[in-house]
Amino acid sequence: MGPMTGTDERYAVAMGELWLGLARTLARLDVVAAEPDLLDEAGASPSLRRLQYALHLAAEHAYGLEPPPAAASAHAELFDALACARDATADVAEAVSIWDADAVDGLIHEWRGALFRVRLARMRLATPAPRAPVVEEPLERELAWPLVAFLLALVGALAFAAGATLQLWPVWVAGLIAVCGSIVAYRS
Repeated sequence: MGPMTGTDERYAVAMGELWLGLARTLARLDVVAAEPDLLDEAGASPSLRRLQYALHLAAEHAYGLEPPPAAASAHAELFDALACARDATADVAEAVSIWDADAVDGLIHEWRGALFRVRLARMRLATPAPRAPVVEEPLERELAWPLVAFLLALVGALAFAAGATLQLWPVWVAGLIAVCGSIVAYRS
């Protein structure tokens, strides 16, 4: 049994190690699955048995890991995909050892699908879970500051208009200062 992991970081490291060992195995299996004529070569069956065993070890390693709660279903899917790929590889190796490469024509598509499923499960596991949307609570502003800003703007506009009409520059300047003060009051 493999190590039980306790954190997301340890789990990610363990899965990285698992995938490093599995990547070469899957690449070799993909080459043979893409070109079934390679199964006619001598030593094809023992080679498939070794690759089958590598899939078996990877499945055991994955089984021994305790995934974080968010990755539990994706981890179970990876374990199942590895087991199916192992079994499909065993079926192909058995058919090649008993008959020849022509006997596996019916198994090739299932085998390739099982190998693809491993890559798909790994991709699903590597994709981060969608984050919960961040809900920003609206700022609860007091009513006093906007009301003060409105009154300053209103009084300032009236004072500015009255000072300009009556040609009283101190009233005009006071109105201008009140309007500017309304901007400061509104921002605070």
